[in-house]
Amino acid sequence: MAEQIRELAAELIAMAAADTDRTADGLDTADFARQLEWRRVTAAHGDRLREILGRHGWPTPGLVGEQASRCAWKIAMHADRQLDVQQRALALLEDAVAAGEGRPADLAMLRDRVLVNSGHPQVYGTQIAGVGADGAPVPWPVLDPGAMDDRRAEVGLDPFAVHVTRHAPPPPPAG
Repeated sequence: MAEQIRELAAELIAMAAADTDRTADGLDTADFARQLEWRRVTAAHGDRLREILGRHGWPTPGLVGEQASRCAWKIAMHADRQLDVQQRALALLEDAVAAGEGRPADLAMLRDRVLVNSGHPQVYGTQIAGVGADGAPVPWPVLDPGAMDDRRAEVGLDPFAVHVTRHAPPPPPAG
């Protein structure tokens, strides 16, 4: 069993690396073929994560190690066209966080992703819709924006203003 878990950890790490290799090409390009390739990769990874979650539950650091567990989270975050996978991952990660085997900040980001992908306002403001005409990042709608930074602090997330400087999409090229 220990060998199978080591193989699972290595697989999760490799999947996340493949995702990273294709993310810039899939998101920051007008080349539809590269966008489609990224979608294929994330869909295949989502399918595999569905199998892993069914067999092992959430891949906690105690099961697969910290790096592989974070990679599972990344794969879940990018399974945007597989809401069932994201919802299952969210439920399992909630249990893992409650048991001290997961990061509350990761749970908050996945919760926001699931809410946005379900057509609901997010809670923590972690999901950025794009860049406004003024060049400022624009989040998807947020419940009670005035209390957002307080909620972010409760789960260990930086204030929104700091978050957007790190995670916002680049501004559109000057035309």
